[in-house]
Amino acid sequence: MGNIISISTIGQDSHRFGEPCGSTAIRLGGIDIPFDRPIEANSDGDVVYHAITNAISGYTGVNILGGEADKLCLEKGIKDSSVYLKKALEYIKEGQIIHCSVTIECLRPKLMPYIPSMKESVAGMLGIPSSSVGITATTGEGLTGFGRGEGIQVFVILTFAKEI
Repeated sequence: MGNIISISTIGQDSHRFGEPCGSTAIRLGGIDIPFDRPIEANSDGDVVYHAITNAISGYTGVNILGGEADKLCLEKGIKDSSVYLKKALEYIKEGQIIHCSVTIECLRPKLMPYIPSMKESVAGMLGIPSSSVGITATTGEGLTGFGRGEGIQVFVILTFAKEI
């Protein structure tokens, strides 16, 4: 058996909120969260899944968002971000994800009640225990447009274990 190394990659995504439209929901980490403004996106706008997909692309070198996801979304009408994430996971040929850290920046909606469900959803998608998923949320003290309520931004760090 060879040595095991860990490799970390970062992923980011952000989307603007649309105009208030009454009662609706946004999707974050595979969970629908009630909110009064939609996310402006071609897909379902799940910025958590998008940031995770981008972090996987950083590991595999295969850009899914802006590439294969655009074909799935724009040509085939597939809006579900979990499909894009599953496509990214297909490209992991060596190593495995062992930890996922997610930081979400937005003023609203308040996310604390939804974090346990998001952790379970992310863990299920990545095939890791929910104890290996950390999710935090911040307003960033209103220093950016995300913290002022204009949209939502997510950063993800994935840690992979790989035998060398």
